[in-house]
Amino acid sequence: MRELSVQAEKQRVLLMHASGFPENGPRAGTVAVFHDVTELRRVDEVRRDFIANASHELRTPLTSIRGFADTLSNSQIPPEDLSQYLDVIVRNAQRMSDLIDDLLTLSRVESGETELQLGPVNLRRVVDTVIADFGPRFREAAIEASVGGEDVPNCLCDRDALEQVISNLLSNAARYSNPGSRVEVVLERKGDAVEVRVSDTGIGIPSEDLERIFERFYRVDAARSRALGSTGLGLSIVKHLVRAMGSDIQVESELGKGTTFSFRLPIA
Repeated sequence: MRELSVQAEKQRVLLMHASGFPENGPRAGTVAVFHDVTELRRVDEVRRDFIANASHELRTPLTSIRGFADTLSNSQIPPEDLSQYLDVIVRNAQRMSDLIDDLLTLSRVESGETELQLGPVNLRRVVDTVIADFGPRFREAAIEASVGGEDVPNCLCDRDALEQVISNLLSNAARYSNPGSRVEVVLERKGDAVEVRVSDTGIGIPSEDLERIFERFYRVDAARSRALGSTGLGLSIVKHLVRAMGSDIQVESELGKGTTFSFRLPIA
């Protein structure tokens, strides 16, 4: 038995079993059987990467919490510094909590355990609500947010899933936009569907990263993402929720000019 890698249109991994015949006497020939195990190997690689990434993401805040907790328990900390140490512990504990919540959400969506309740939803009302919830964050970051487009009919989707998709996309836009940038959610009817576009005039995404941004834990700017509280799972959750509602999400971006995410929902 031997494993081979074959480069055709794309690389395939084959498991080969070969046996000569007959067993006794002069050999008349050889029978070879090939099994395509490309998908199995890919799943194994994804699983290993996921375990490694999840362990790393949890270890980082846990190390900070443990270090500052040890310092507080074994040292005489001046009262004026106590608040700063506790803030670090609370911030990293929140980061771990957010990461675990996102992991559980992603696991439920990927496994199909989260059963979406599809029904007529007023998209404009959902978008207005989420934009209002993000108001303080946008004002603090000096980012202008607005809703554009036309009046559109109700669409067939899951309201909670749609809120989470819009929230994650707006959070991503805020994270990668500098002060003075603009974020806009546009609703536009396209035949028997409504297109939802979330655009920003932020820092943009390099073209070589566009194909990978929906992967779990993938970050274009890891240092900035972690500093701003990103778990690295938001866009992966978005992709799976949009697919669960029967659509696909597209992304267009130009470095230094901004990014647009878009998806379509059928009219109810």
